[in-house]
Amino acid sequence: MTSSQQYGLSEIDLSGSQYTVEQTGRDKNFRPEYEARDVAGDTLFRTTYQMYEERDEFPFVDADGTEICRVKAIDTWDIAGDYLLTDSQTEKDLVIFDNDLSLLQDTWRIRDAEDESLLAEVNSRGALVTLARKLLPVGQGIAHKYEITDSEGGSVGSIEGEFALFDFDQYEITLTDTSSVPTEPIVIAAIVIDAIQGN
Repeated sequence: MTSSQQYGLSEIDLSGSQYTVEQTGRDKNFRPEYEARDVAGDTLFRTTYQMYEERDEFPFVDADGTEICRVKAIDTWDIAGDYLLTDSQTEKDLVIFDNDLSLLQDTWRIRDAEDESLLAEVNSRGALVTLARKLLPVGQGIAHKYEITDSEGGSVGSIEGEFALFDFDQYEITLTDTSSVPTEPIVIAAIVIDAIQGN
């Protein structure tokens, strides 16, 4: 069992089981902007995907603009590699998101930042849909759908997108078991995955 508190953020508490993540636009430098909302529609945090030559970064801020955490690529241009989630208030490294680059399936793992033990996985649906998204002229409009599994491989939720040919991506996150996976890192992972996969 995973203690959600162990990987929680000091400045925000995600105790629910349903969240919405949406790309809300782009900043003046055309970098994707995102926000996460709870089931009542209240904004929990925002971020802008900052694509640097040296290292990609996501600074997450609350509704008042205070930085609550950040995600940084561990390696330069880490398109299919490791990203570290750090609590900005305590400077504690919480989890690592790592990705295997594949044409057939997108697999992201959430690991403990210290011992790298597996906490959860986020897997895209079947190979045919993944290939269609990558290869068809309107493939990017096909909605993403991911299954969330715990460290034992049991299904604990989903991340489901909507058809988004002309609009920005939006995802509904549903967790059926919040006791076995860390909630905050999963909601943050949904943003990181969409930004990395789409850009």
